[in-house]
Amino acid sequence: MILFLYAVTLTISPAASEHSWDVDYRWSHWAGYLIWLATVCLIQARIRRVLPESDPYLFPIAALLTGWGLLTIYRLLPGYGLRQTLWLAFSGTLLLLGLRLNPSLYFLRRYKYLWLTGGLILTTLTLILGTNPTGAGPRMWLGCCGVYFQPSEPLKLLLVIYLAAYFSELIQIRPLPPLAPTLVVIGSTLLLMLVQRDLGTASIFFFLYAVMLYLASGRKRILLISLVGLALAGLAGYYLFDVVRLRVDAWLNPWLDPSGRSYQIVQSLLAIASGGIGGRGPGLGSPGLVPVAISDFIFSAIAEETGLAGTLGLFALLGIFAARGLTIALHAPDRFRRLLAAGLTAYIGAQSILIIGGTIRLLPLTGVTLPFVSYGGSSLLTSFIAMLLLLLISSQAEEEPAPLHQPQPYMILGGFLLAGFTAAALVNGWWAVVRGPDLLTRTDNARRTIADRYVLRGALLDCNNSPINISEGESGDYERVYKYPDLAPVTGYTHPFYGQAGLEASLDPYLRGTQGNPASMVWWNHLLYGQPPPGLDVRLSIDLDLQTLADSLLGEHTGAIVLINAGSGEILVMASHPTYDPNQLDETGAELLQDPQSPLLNRAAQGLYPPGEMWTFLANATGRTDKFTQTGQSEINLELGFSEAPQVRLQVAPAVEEGQELKVSPLQMVVAAAALSHEGTRPAPRLALAVDTPSQGWVILPPLGTSKKIFILTDVESVTQVLQVSEKSYWLTSRTITGDEQVVSWALAGTPITWGSTPLTVVVLLEEENHALAEYVAGTLLDAALEP
Repeated sequence: MILFLYAVTLTISPAASEHSWDVDYRWSHWAGYLIWLATVCLIQARIRRVLPESDPYLFPIAALLTGWGLLTIYRLLPGYGLRQTLWLAFSGTLLLLGLRLNPSLYFLRRYKYLWLTGGLILTTLTLILGTNPTGAGPRMWLGCCGVYFQPSEPLKLLLVIYLAAYFSELIQIRPLPPLAPTLVVIGSTLLLMLVQRDLGTASIFFFLYAVMLYLASGRKRILLISLVGLALAGLAGYYLFDVVRLRVDAWLNPWLDPSGRSYQIVQSLLAIASGGIGGRGPGLGSPGLVPVAISDFIFSAIAEETGLAGTLGLFALLGIFAARGLTIALHAPDRFRRLLAAGLTAYIGAQSILIIGGTIRLLPLTGVTLPFVSYGGSSLLTSFIAMLLLLLISSQAEEEPAPLHQPQPYMILGGFLLAGFTAAALVNGWWAVVRGPDLLTRTDNARRTIADRYVLRGALLDCNNSPINISEGESGDYERVYKYPDLAPVTGYTHPFYGQAGLEASLDPYLRGTQGNPASMVWWNHLLYGQPPPGLDVRLSIDLDLQTLADSLLGEHTGAIVLINAGSGEILVMASHPTYDPNQLDETGAELLQDPQSPLLNRAAQGLYPPGEMWTFLANATGRTDKFTQTGQSEINLELGFSEAPQVRLQVAPAVEEGQELKVSPLQMVVAAAALSHEGTRPAPRLALAVDTPSQGWVILPPLGTSKKIFILTDVESVTQVLQVSEKSYWLTSRTITGDEQVVSWALAGTPITWGSTPLTVVVLLEEENHALAEYVAGTLLDAALEP
């Protein structure tokens, strides 16, 4: 029933993604589901007749895991889902036939050397006749014409069978049997894996040998020696094999190269974070963004679409399977079957922990498969054979368990597997819940861009509701359009490759609809569609008419202009040149990143420049007589706002730390100078004014900071009166500042405190020696702004 509902959800998921019933539905997975259902029913009926006393949990757990994996593979790559279905039918048929075997498994113990030798020969043949179904990479498969088999997979079982038979026979003669034959076998096996560069499988072989030896001997020193040997092998592999070094480096710090060698693990963590607690829903996530999602990273695909809840269920199934396997081992009627059951359980449990741990950064990535779940016919067949052997061993319930003088090794093995699954569950929860919100805002998370194609993103509007950035098109084909590209350094962009910048980034929760909408709406859309609700429009304080004039005045000059309502703190103009066209990012993005003029930089808020005499001008307005002492300068910088970054909904430059050369942004300068036009009070800057919510309409967004009285009126009047421009309604001053590394020109202008209408202040910054031009630009812009 669980998988039936899963399949139904997969079918209708395109309608949920595109918010329309007129879509192409998914149907291919139903063939796989029906074949899985028929196979499972036949096997279950056969088990009831032939092995009525066998463990009742093993096959149902394996069936659910297999079906879950099969539907996930169909969801990712339907063609591979069909191949997996054929392997399922073959593995199921083999299991049906295998149920006729004698539960004593004497033939396995008697011909242990023959079985192992055959496996080694097949694996060795891959060195000569090996191929790779993908056409590239290590040649670890035998086959052709679309049918391939990986001998190293069943070799794991053959090794366990050999070791169980060998140790069970000789352990009766001496507590620790001769290890030379087994060392030759494991050495040959590891050598084959190293030649093939299949280091993940090699680590499984090493683990299985250590476990089987420990279970047979009960010597704890075996564990210590194995850990030391594993550490030495890992250290040697780090320096001898590039693939090991790359994977260890990616495990230790994947954020150093998230788009290169760490791409897979970073995308895996992003998928887990995207799933969160409840998941995106079957068919509604983007697990295909993770390379090799059908095999090595199938856990990431499951985590994204079923969330933490689904993965905890997966851990529970694997944990119960391991617990039942060890229970079977403890009740086995002889030593051989006891060791065999424990070894098979260790294989299933340890390989599951190893691959899941690699996808969640608990362990270095190894590239093995998740038993029963991952794509791969060899892996599925091997998992079914292991389950068959466990079923046969558990079917002898009427026999007395063989004497067990040292149960502690089995308890330790069970504790190890339990600890591994518990650690994996905790780490998975860490990425899904604790770190999830931060990961989802990363620029390399393409899922945000995919959601923007299906969900209408909110618009950025000017103070008169004229569009600046909007989304156009239909669901599934929405595209962000930048109506006024000259404002791009401020408003920014949202792009599938270059991420987000400017207001598109800082206001993203509103524009994406995750903030401002009722929590119930956000939850419902996530549950029903696996997407956020429609985004909300945000009204800015920018006046496009004045902004256009400012951009034309700045022209080809490098610099910035900020015009502010000195009373309310509303930023009417914020210009930064040179600018760029975000509509052309696909064509020009790489060039923009390398451009020495830094057009992507918002010079108005992120550029830092020496204030020079402008600082003295503003300091005089404070009326302080100690302005040239170190204490006086520090206190004045604090009052002017130069000691802290402006609190505004936009990325801004951090304040220069005390003791360093003072540099300020044009935004900091205009906020401080605004106090000269508004009764000595420094306003709290505002750029985002309101958001259009579905329930309450336009809701005011309050300023992030607070206004502060910094000037005395008499001092303001004395400072600005001498700067009053003849026949104009504003004061104006300008300076060219020659610093150690750059030459800049400042111009400050504003209405006097006696002005009876809206108080305005403007700052102009040019990265050149031309304060006359800065004065002209400031005066012209103020003239236009003060026109009735």
